[in-house]
Amino acid sequence: MKLLDRILDLLFPPKCPFCGRILDGPGICPACEKALPWTDDAQGLREGPGGLRCAAPLWYEDLAREGILRFKFQGASAAATPLGELIARCAAERFSGAFDTVTWVPVSRRRLRKRGYDQARLLAEAACRLWDTKPVRLLNKTVDNPAQSGLTEAAARRANVLGVYEPCPGADIAGKRVLLIDDICTTGATLTECVRVLKDAGAAEVVCAAVALTRKQPEKHAKERR
Repeated sequence: MKLLDRILDLLFPPKCPFCGRILDGPGICPACEKALPWTDDAQGLREGPGGLRCAAPLWYEDLAREGILRFKFQGASAAATPLGELIARCAAERFSGAFDTVTWVPVSRRRLRKRGYDQARLLAEAACRLWDTKPVRLLNKTVDNPAQSGLTEAAARRANVLGVYEPCPGADIAGKRVLLIDDICTTGATLTECVRVLKDAGAAEVVCAAVALTRKQPEKHAKERR
């Protein structure tokens, strides 16, 4: 495997997921390490209805946004390794000892065929490699609903994901403490719905982690939009 890895690195050298610079190994270049919009201890945890708790190392803006969009929509699947490692470090810091099972927010079959990969699954697999374990598929997406990115109102985003996920047949969920992984947490609607489904299926606890969070709108702007 080490020889194969070397050959693959020669053919497809690792690149920084944010600027595309070629690196000696998977990771993030020093310049991007300094320039990325890192969340701080106080703001890197999003809490919401239904017991939602989602930690993320980055804000979804600037370099982080550009890198995640390339990973998600432009075929840059190799970025899953460094991005998944960011999630792993963040989850270990925030939720150490709080989960015994790792899963992800799945895409629909139609989206999978179109994109060629499930980005959240790749992130979960990359994170789990650092822990010498593997993620477990606990959820299916049964409805190919419109993309959340096309919706701006929180209520519309909640309605858009209602009932589109279900537990995988035969999934061992009862009593599990689950870490649920996704790429971005915007309003938290998707994660909140997945948390609800997992808890309804018997999960003892569900905590979430993503690569990036969007910043909350100032209250006055939220009122203006209503």
